[in-house]
Amino acid sequence: MSIERLISDLKSGLGMVRVNAAAELGKLRDKGAERALIEALGDGNMAVRNNAAFSLGELRSQDAVPRLIALFSDPEERVRKSAVKALGMIGARDAIAPLMQVLASDPSAVVKRSAIRSLGQIGGPKAMQAVESFISSPDAILATMANQVHEKYNNR
Repeated sequence: MSIERLISDLKSGLGMVRVNAAAELGKLRDKGAERALIEALGDGNMAVRNNAAFSLGELRSQDAVPRLIALFSDPEERVRKSAVKALGMIGARDAIAPLMQVLASDPSAVVKRSAIRSLGQIGGPKAMQAVESFISSPDAILATMANQVHEKYNNR
């Protein structure tokens, strides 16, 4: 299917059509879909927002960074997780402080694990300091994730 058709489907299709278009546009890795995917981050359908966020990560969309950070307040855990994951895929240094805030305040352990992973992907001293602070977390899953990310980062 052409990128033009997928963008049209994303903008005006029925629910599942928009959901599928958002996912397919990321797989194509065509920057021509970037603007439409950024707009789709405001879609009323949670699955569209979720797929659009992940697709923007696949596109390594620097332009999407502020809108992805804004999704940290989305009521849906899956959407927050995809936004966090996309920022790691992008390597968005501007997202380090907001990701640290996610670690401090998001109620979801799934989102926090993704934030730790994304901070490891972004790298740098500030990001790794945030990861290291979770190595001794009372949450064993977060501590394990932080330790794995820390070891992987140090063995690059």
